[in-house]
Amino acid sequence: MKRVLTTLVLLSLLIPAITPAQSRAGQVSMEFDLSGQPTGEIVKLWIPYPVSDQNQQVSNISLSGDYAATGVYTVRMNGTPLLYAEWPKGSKSRQLNLTFEVERKELRRGALPIHEPAWNPVDYAEYLAPTRLGPINGVVKELADKIVANKITVLERSKAIYDWTVENMHRDADTVGCGQGDVCYLLLKPGGKCTDISSVFVALCRAVGVPAREIFGLRLGKKSEQEITGWQHCWAEFFLPGHGWVPVDPADVLKAMLVEKLTLDSPRVTELRDYFWGGLDAYRFKLASGRDLILNPPQADKPLNTFGYPYAEVGGQPLDFYDPKSFSYRFNFKEL
Repeated sequence: MKRVLTTLVLLSLLIPAITPAQSRAGQVSMEFDLSGQPTGEIVKLWIPYPVSDQNQQVSNISLSGDYAATGVYTVRMNGTPLLYAEWPKGSKSRQLNLTFEVERKELRRGALPIHEPAWNPVDYAEYLAPTRLGPINGVVKELADKIVANKITVLERSKAIYDWTVENMHRDADTVGCGQGDVCYLLLKPGGKCTDISSVFVALCRAVGVPAREIFGLRLGKKSEQEITGWQHCWAEFFLPGHGWVPVDPADVLKAMLVEKLTLDSPRVTELRDYFWGGLDAYRFKLASGRDLILNPPQADKPLNTFGYPYAEVGGQPLDFYDPKSFSYRFNFKEL
């Protein structure tokens, strides 16, 4: 019981108030030590690499370690940036430290256009396609069509799917990591964590012609100094013609409902549903996007389901990135 209460307290610190900070800035340090892996094998490490965009500023990047080779690359299929490092056979020490500063802006929803201009779905084919665990036919398509019945525009359809996701999914605290995002399984058992919940939203959107994608990132601490090793988070975006990409985070609505023991008719839930429909708090930053990824340089194992966590292979065999203790990595945040 004590462990459950502690977990709920920690989760409550990650759920924003309705009036969160307009920005959050700090130094993030990522420390890796793979020295405990067998010395007779080549060790390869891929890390989601932070970059600046219109919503976040990344600066003062510092890299150190005893790697034999390293480089910053992008995933060919979607341009996701990554840091790659390699240690040869016989290496007794395999350490890497990545430190950077990041400032993230809060996103508040402005006016979304009601009238939809002409647009070409071909231009967004990547965000309308199925993934291995996110099909857009069969039961997914059947459900999506029911949800958006009589809804014509992208805005109407995406809002209907957002509302359905909040009203029919729930957060399952027993889910490992952020979840796999196995949509067909989740429609049978609609409980999971952020990747699961976001992936259901994305697949349902794509099934009815709404471009959508998962965004993978890391939460920023609310204390002046805080370990954030297990603070990976996934939210979603849909493309609204005449406006651009619109963020949504039904997973954080459902997290609040679990932690604060709220029901759908609670005023707090109503506020959060409105806030996370087009808005995001500043206590997070983006690292990656995309599913079924072939990294760069390519990994030996199958395409990576998601790249929200660091990924490593020892002798061509992947480590369990959901277990940072055996993988041996640690993330820390320090307020600036």
